[in-house]
Amino acid sequence: MATIRVLLAAALLLASSAAALHAEEPPAAPAEETNLALLLDAVRSNRRALVAVNLGLSDEEAQRFWPVYDKYQRDIGAVGDRLAKIIQQYSAGYRDMSNEAALKLVEDYLAVEADRVQVRRTYLPEFAKVLPGRTVARLYQIENKLDAVMRYDLASAIPVIDKAAGAPAK
Repeated sequence: MATIRVLLAAALLLASSAAALHAEEPPAAPAEETNLALLLDAVRSNRRALVAVNLGLSDEEAQRFWPVYDKYQRDIGAVGDRLAKIIQQYSAGYRDMSNEAALKLVEDYLAVEADRVQVRRTYLPEFAKVLPGRTVARLYQIENKLDAVMRYDLASAIPVIDKAAGAPAK
């Protein structure tokens, strides 16, 4: 029960941190982009701490696990950075976005999602080499819960395209 409380508290912390990506803000200035990069680094650091607390690895397991997890985080983080750029593009122009631009963003989003799944699939055997199967499953559950909190927060901040606004339908 204490583990769940720690995970929930940390997830709430991550969710409140992600609120900085509000969709209705104008495109980021260079200083704001730097702040976004710092925020993403902080979220990733907190994520690592949450995983550490909730996996409860032995010293031997931790020694084998963390190098693989750090590499995984770099790869999955690159995918997350691409998603952040898509969200920023959408936020900057959703009010008057053309049909073509909207479809391009959806295509880009789906490509990011496919790449995210591919990274997770690629690392499954890597994690299985260094951890027991149940611990790997627990890791993926923790990752999914943290992602769900982040996505929920993002979804609440990203407005839906108004059907009546923008370019005429084709």
